[in-house]
Amino acid sequence: MPGHLLVSPAVAVIGLGLLASIGWGLADFGGGLTSRRTPVLGVLLGSQIASLAIGVPILAAVSEPAMRPIDLGVSIAGGVLGAAGLSLLYRGLSVGRMGVVAPVAAVITATEPVVYGFATEGVPSAVAIMGIVAAVVSVVLVSRSPNAADGRPSGLWYGVAAGTLFGLFTIGAAQLNDDLIMSPVVVIRIASVLVITSWILLRRQPWRVPRSLWPVLVGVGVLDMSATAAYLGAIAVGPLSIAAILASLYPVVTTILAALVLRERVTPVHAAGILAAGVAVALIAGAPAV
Repeated sequence: MPGHLLVSPAVAVIGLGLLASIGWGLADFGGGLTSRRTPVLGVLLGSQIASLAIGVPILAAVSEPAMRPIDLGVSIAGGVLGAAGLSLLYRGLSVGRMGVVAPVAAVITATEPVVYGFATEGVPSAVAIMGIVAAVVSVVLVSRSPNAADGRPSGLWYGVAAGTLFGLFTIGAAQLNDDLIMSPVVVIRIASVLVITSWILLRRQPWRVPRSLWPVLVGVGVLDMSATAAYLGAIAVGPLSIAAILASLYPVVTTILAALVLRERVTPVHAAGILAAGVAVALIAGAPAV
């Protein structure tokens, strides 16, 4: 893939990383909000099937090399981790506060691959490190939420569990062939659908979603699939540590939407966290190549 880029790898990883964060932020808000009105498993199953229905035709239209056994195995594992992580995340977003659950999950999601990236790819430039620190500060600040007036719990531990699984997913994704984007996305979605369906059947869990919400599930699925594809593209052309930290800015999007739509309170600390996210992007974008 790097050889076919129309822009420099540095610009590509920044753009794709930010696209991933925006897509995941929008998808998490939509999925979490919908899960407050209908079963979480139904939201997950519907959105994953929708993304699969769109991803398969795209895969048929593009030209990618055949998947190696390791690519197939990593993608299947990613589907299992992703399904479990999303179920915990959506549950946390539905019963807890979005301004806490999403940022906490993001901190852990970002920390695991960044540490792994430092160990395997080396430490990036000083400016990039400053940007990474600013990004971590951003999600930490955004995760600090005042007690809710309606007594809604924070959902902290849902964020911790989801972030741990997502972090393992991102590390595993780094092992994929750099020339593969849509193939892993489709396999990940197939594995996710099978895991969710099996859980519903074995545990006899509620899952039916009103038809009026189907368009929302399609939108969530498309956003999630697009964000995953953007992230795989980012780690294919640039350092895992940079791609992961940029993609982890998604809670900023979720927090802003929660404030605008749900009227969740934005404190000065939250505002500082959003500002820190902007600083992080600027520093990482301006960092010299190493």
